[in-house]
Amino acid sequence: MSLLYPLGLLGLLAIPVLIIIYIIKSKYTEQVIASTYLWELSEKFLKKRRRINRFAGIISLLLQIFAVILISVAIAHPVFAIPGAATDYCFILDASGSMNILNNEKMRFDIGKDEISSIISSSANGSSFTLICAGNTNDVVFENETDKGRALKLLNEIKPAYINSGMNDALATAQAYFDKNPALKTYLVTDKDYENVSNLELVNVSSHEENYALTEVEYSLLGNRLTVKGSAVSYENDAEIEVKLFIDDAEVTAKLLVGGEEISPAKLQLKKQKIQEFTLEYTYVPSAAVAGEAGTLTFKALKVEIPQKDALDVDNRVIIYNEKSDESFNTLIVSDSSTFYIESALLALGNNMFRTITTKEYTSQNTGYGLYIFDGYAPETLPADGAVWFINPNRTTADSGFNVQPNPIDRVGELAFSTSHNSDIRNLLKGVVQDDIIVSSYLKCGLYNNFHKLASLDGNPVIFAGSNLKGNREVVFAFDLQKADIALSFNFTVLIHNLLNYTFPQVVDTPVYYCGDTLRINVPANCRSVEVFTPDSPDVPEPLDAEADTCLYELKEVGVYTVKLNFGSGIVRTVHVFSELPEEERRTTVSAVGALIQGEPSDVKRDGTYDNLLILFIVLAVVFIADWMVYCYEQYQLR
Repeated sequence: MSLLYPLGLLGLLAIPVLIIIYIIKSKYTEQVIASTYLWELSEKFLKKRRRINRFAGIISLLLQIFAVILISVAIAHPVFAIPGAATDYCFILDASGSMNILNNEKMRFDIGKDEISSIISSSANGSSFTLICAGNTNDVVFENETDKGRALKLLNEIKPAYINSGMNDALATAQAYFDKNPALKTYLVTDKDYENVSNLELVNVSSHEENYALTEVEYSLLGNRLTVKGSAVSYENDAEIEVKLFIDDAEVTAKLLVGGEEISPAKLQLKKQKIQEFTLEYTYVPSAAVAGEAGTLTFKALKVEIPQKDALDVDNRVIIYNEKSDESFNTLIVSDSSTFYIESALLALGNNMFRTITTKEYTSQNTGYGLYIFDGYAPETLPADGAVWFINPNRTTADSGFNVQPNPIDRVGELAFSTSHNSDIRNLLKGVVQDDIIVSSYLKCGLYNNFHKLASLDGNPVIFAGSNLKGNREVVFAFDLQKADIALSFNFTVLIHNLLNYTFPQVVDTPVYYCGDTLRINVPANCRSVEVFTPDSPDVPEPLDAEADTCLYELKEVGVYTVKLNFGSGIVRTVHVFSELPEEERRTTVSAVGALIQGEPSDVKRDGTYDNLLILFIVLAVVFIADWMVYCYEQYQLR
């Protein structure tokens, strides 16, 4: 026997205190009685003397001493060893994305936790418990824990992840515990069906639940025609499902096509575990679109959704955000001449909202645009909140990084694109071919900043790109587009597309990722801070290093992540990305090769313990009742 709290025996010091109190306690009490009472009492004692009167006080004292002993022992909490009665347990709990599947309205993960909880609760006292959770990381939640209450509390606090965890690291950790203790009893709680299991017990919590899923969803926009392509699958049974399209949370009626043919009624016929490709086509009408000032159509997000209820909700929808819907992509064109070529190029390249004003209308108060295009005009001061394009600038602008000679050079020449192997220049000229492009007049510019020279005439740079002295990106065409045939060539659209991508560098590579992927955030120039908001904590920012050119962030949740970039002066750019459940975690039934713990198991168990104080408390209660009865008898029956 051992004592958990030996200091509880200090309570035995109360025994001598009780004895002292008993010795010094007055044995007499003052009572008002009739004058004949003494004679009557004398007669009773003369006839018969009650011997219990002599021992009643001693009995009460002994009972009180016994109570003090019981209370002290209870506080000390004796523990009795029971040889070979306890077991060492190790649990491996699968916390991957598929464990979020509902089984009779209860998550597989919670069913797995219930299985572990039942084993812990029914185990012999003195058993030890180790829990390895294979979620976002392989964590040892508790190790050699003998306190059942604490083990159950820590188990209850675990939540499942959404990634493909894998069991290799968790099994390697369990193997290390088994190597130290071959008597370890290992349980693997998962929804995977392992073909080969060794030295562990498999607890499979899957139950062939119904699940549909969407995957590989993407869209294209040509004019006012929106085309969404994707795939759907049913994992357990043949099924008939609907696929709905939402634009900025508003449901729209789109055509459903399979193999290029429209399906009516608009329902997909799915065969078990067979991927079915589909296309949704939708034509914008004015009431269903947000129109820019130049008549362009844009949207913030598309959502494709399967409305039917199944066992896993998170793979029934995909949201694709349009990065160019951000106001920072708005363009202001300042010109006194025709801007037909510029506007046509912007319209042809998709969701580019722009506004055109004259040079007289332009002031330094025109702010809030992501791009300023000055055609045949140059302001005295550069806008500080956006990129700048100069087309045929008529003077030098401070902080622009180049100067302009006042008189244009009127000489017909052929434009020569750069053949440099510089990667930045190659990206800016990607897809541009060396056509015969004639320019009849150009401006001679002196560059005193570091620019990429994209095209030249007589050795003079006439198309160049870089950053101005305010840190914003800048593109210069040192000639009038109407005095050159570049705007009529194939190269113009390709070049404008490259320059727009350069001007508005993509903050994220794609709007849709899988859980477990690493989000790469390209930090734009002049960005002062970068914050990420997760689906589970949309109001709590996680700051990243804005000093670096690129930030990396691991996606661990399913849903919408928000990236906020602060440029100061109240200018904030917001980008959204959607994180999907990995495709392998959507499957309701998965077979795995093997879960093996190598080595020869031992049947040697640890000693169990018995520390139930219930009997002790029952005896204590009997002692208190007996003492109370003696007290009452002494007070009322012996007089």
